[in-house]
Amino acid sequence: MSILLASDSFKGSITAAAACAALADGWRDVDPAARIATRPMADGGEGTLDAFGAAVPGAQRMPIVVTGPDSRETEADWMLLPPTPDAPGGTGVVELASTSGIELLGDRRLPLDAHTRGFGQAIAAALDHGVDRLVLGIGSSASTDGGAGMLRALGARFAGGDGLRGLDGVGTVDVSGLRTPPRGGALVLSDVTNPLRGPRGAATVFGPQKGLAPDDIEGADAALRHWARALAAALPDADADALGAGAAGGTGFALQAWGAQLVSGAAEVAGLVGLAEAAAAASLIITGEGSYDGQSAAGKAPAHVAAVAGASGVPVVLVAGRIAPDADTAGFAASLSLSELAGSENAALADPARWLREAGRRLARRFS
Repeated sequence: MSILLASDSFKGSITAAAACAALADGWRDVDPAARIATRPMADGGEGTLDAFGAAVPGAQRMPIVVTGPDSRETEADWMLLPPTPDAPGGTGVVELASTSGIELLGDRRLPLDAHTRGFGQAIAAALDHGVDRLVLGIGSSASTDGGAGMLRALGARFAGGDGLRGLDGVGTVDVSGLRTPPRGGALVLSDVTNPLRGPRGAATVFGPQKGLAPDDIEGADAALRHWARALAAALPDADADALGAGAAGGTGFALQAWGAQLVSGAAEVAGLVGLAEAAAAASLIITGEGSYDGQSAAGKAPAHVAAVAGASGVPVVLVAGRIAPDADTAGFAASLSLSELAGSENAALADPARWLREAGRRLARRFS
């Protein structure tokens, strides 16, 4: 058989490349003759830099110290891709997850005070280096600040502190010192299509993951509405209802207002790593991520892999750390939960490589 492994990272526990490697080890335990290809995936969140680094020869990590989502100094990287005819100064890839991401907080949550200042600082560093193009991954954010911290780091001026708590205090937004995107543009890799405000907005849908209590949601949504009006007065192209405006706690909205283009992160990474070509040559595809739930079908990497597999007529299997009751797995030939294999979510998180290897063994017994 020819097996294609195209897993995303399992957030906070194992990288996409390591997840693919563990699945491959398990399959080979049962079927050593199988031909196995790997295409580690990402959708704009954690692991996006790794995916570009693995797929683009000559990609170079650029170390930087930024202000993390909790205002502490944080060591991070952005990635410099080699020059091309369209970007002779190179392309800068910046990942919000590694600069302003929720994993940087550990077990803590700062729903009112976490911000995106560090993400903006990393973008500024790439611009200072002279890149002609930006690729910005915005998954796995810690904040619901509407991208205000990012814009402040890029030169916008307004009253109020960073974080959701400060949005109500924003009056006039001064963009006279705001840096502009590079001449080759800025492409934003997003894993969601939600608008900024309302019942499908950033605060309502994603705020609870970042620590917002049910009683906080209405006030948080009102603060985002206020911020949207203030920013639109300064940047008339700002569209709070644009697809993906609610991504990363509203950072998608701020980036769209800045002049960036929002696209499907999973689709862009899939094109970069040659997923469609690899899928066409496969007998079976295995994909996965840490938590597959009701939101995963709307832009997450496994859903995109399943769509590519369907276009090629190849069966696809899902392996996830946990599969939520509201998850739609109808498009998969089979699905495995590491939490069920290990006996608990904590056990799976403690040793994901072990249980991914076991998942590989079980799938090989079933499909090889």
